[in-house]
Order: sequence, then C-alpha cells, then structure tokens
Amino acid sequence: MLPFLAVAAGGAIGAVLRYSVYRMIESDFPWATFIVNITGCVLASFLMFRYGLDMQNTFRTFLFVGIFGAFTTMSTFSIDTVNLIADGSATTALFNIVLNSVVCVAGALLGRWLALL
Repeated sequence: MLPFLAVAAGGAIGAVLRYSVYRMIESDFPWATFIVNITGCVLASFLMFRYGLDMQNTFRTFLFVGIFGAFTTMSTFSIDTVNLIADGSATTALFNIVLNSVVCVAGALLGRWLALL
C-alpha cells in the first residue's frame, strides 16, 4: 500500500508544479510544455543516474513515478531511451524515439479526429 501512497503524494506535487509552470508562461508557442519537459528530463536523469541506486525504493517511486511522472512523462521516455543507448541498443533506442514521437502524435491526431466526429 505504501508505494501507491508514495505515487499519489508525488503525483500531487508534480501536477501542481506542472500547473504552476503553465500559469507562469503564456505564449502562442507551447513553451511551458517545452520547459516542463526539458526541466523534467534534466532533473530526473541527473537524480536517477547520480542517486537512483542509493535511494530507498519507496522514495524512488515517490520521486520518479509520482513527482516526475505527473510533472512530465517526457522524462521517463528520455531515461528509457538513454538506458537503451547505454546498454548498446542504439537501434532499439531510435525505434523508441520514432515510435513515441510519430505514433503518439498520430494518436493525438486520431483522438482529435474522433472527438470532432
């Protein structure tokens, strides 16, 4: 039960942080999303690769699944891709990049199309 509470608590924090960035930055270009994604990627990657193995499991879940999961899913995607590259699976990493970039945008287009039917 504790991991679920950790995710819920972290998710609440991450969601509020994300919303705060969106409230601070209003623009015709989605700069808030970019800032959230790049900030989340840098911080999550730094924390994972500097301290991740030394973290207690519940805290790691709170931080990475909860806070960063709600703040930006781009950080998870990026760390997964970096791990593939570090493991020598550059082709799989490239496939992951293309699949997530192209298919997810296509999925969003499909969702929009379905909503407007």
